[in-house]
Amino acid sequence: MTSPQTRPATFAGTAIIVGASLSGLMTALSLSRIGMSVTMLERSDDNGRTGASLSAVEGMLERLTGKPPTADQPAMRGGIQTWVAVHDCLRAAVDRDPAIEVVHHAQVRELGQNQHHAWAEACDGQVFAADMVIGADGYRSVVRRFVAPDRPDASFAGYLIWLGISDETAISPPYPSGFAYHEAEGYCFLGAPLPGVDGSTESGRRRVSWAWYDGGCDTLLRSTGAVVDRVVQRTLRADEIPDDIYAELAAKAERLWPDPWREAIHDCVARHSIIATPTAEYVPERLARGRLCLVGDAAHLPTPMTAMGLRSAFDDALALADAISLSNRGNSSLPETLASYERARLTIAKQIVLAGRNFSRDFMRTARSRRVA
Repeated sequence: MTSPQTRPATFAGTAIIVGASLSGLMTALSLSRIGMSVTMLERSDDNGRTGASLSAVEGMLERLTGKPPTADQPAMRGGIQTWVAVHDCLRAAVDRDPAIEVVHHAQVRELGQNQHHAWAEACDGQVFAADMVIGADGYRSVVRRFVAPDRPDASFAGYLIWLGISDETAISPPYPSGFAYHEAEGYCFLGAPLPGVDGSTESGRRRVSWAWYDGGCDTLLRSTGAVVDRVVQRTLRADEIPDDIYAELAAKAERLWPDPWREAIHDCVARHSIIATPTAEYVPERLARGRLCLVGDAAHLPTPMTAMGLRSAFDDALALADAISLSNRGNSSLPETLASYERARLTIAKQIVLAGRNFSRDFMRTARSRRVA
C-alpha cells in the first residue's frame, strides 16, 4: 500500500499505536499533549491482568497529559497499585481525549512504510495510515518483528510467577505494615498492601498483593502451551490451573511462608483466583527503524523483580514526545527523530533488563540446586 503524500517528511502530526495496554495508553496521552492525533489499535477488550500489581509513578497522569487533576479525573496515587486501577485511570483519560481514537478488535498482521507515511494492516484487511507507527503491543510484539527482524522474540527466563490479590478481611490481624520479601527452598516471595477497592488505605480495609517466584513448573507451562520452545506465549488464567496445582500451592505455602501471606495464598486458592505468568525477558538492540518505533514491553522487557516495567514505559512515552516536539521545532526528518528517541532510551533500557537477567540467572541456579538437593 502507498498512502497519498499529505505532509512534508519533517512533520509528525499523526500516530498509530499498536496496543492499548499501559504503555500504549501512556504514549497516546503524551503525544496528544504535544498536539498529535493518535489512533490506537486494540486487539481485544480482555485485559486479563486482574491478579497483577505494579509500582505506579507519583503524578504520572499529570506529567503525561500536562493537566492538573480534576474531580472527574483525580491524581493517580503513587506506590504499589493493582494493574487494573492504573489501567482504568489511564483509559479514562484516553477516553476523554478528543485527539485519541481507540479502535477495538483490530489485530495487526502487517506493517509498512515509505518516505512519507507508515501504516498497519489488520487481520480483517482494514488499513490504518499515519506519520508513524508505534509498537506498544507487549512481550509478543508484532511491531518488533519489523523493527528488529533479526531478534523478534522475547525469551523465557525459566520460571513463572504465581500472582494473587486478597482483601484484608479474608486474613487475620496483624495486617502487613509494608513490603515483604522472603526466600525459602529456592523460591522467592514478594507481598505488599494495596488500597482497598474503595481506595481506602486504612489497615483492615485494604487488599494485599503477592507474587511467588517458582522455577519448577516447566512441565505445566509446556503442557498448556504457555511456553513453546524458548518463547512465552501467554499467561495461564485462574481457570486453566489444575486443581492439583492449587492444592500443591496451598501445601507449600503452609510450609514456606509466614502469615499473613500464607493466609492470603490460602484465600486465593480457595477462590481459585491465582494467575501464572511465565517470565519473559528481552534485551533491546534497537528501538526504531524508519517511521516505526517501540515502547514499553515491546521495546525492552525486564523481569518484574526489577519493579521498573511501568516506570520504563512511562519514560519511553515522555522521551518520545520530547523528541518529536523538538523535531517539529527544527528541521529533522521523522526517522532522524525516532533515532534520537532511540539514543535517549536504549542504553538505560538495556541496563535495566540486564540487571533483571542477573537476578533470573541467580534465581534459577538456586532453584535447580535446591531441587537436586
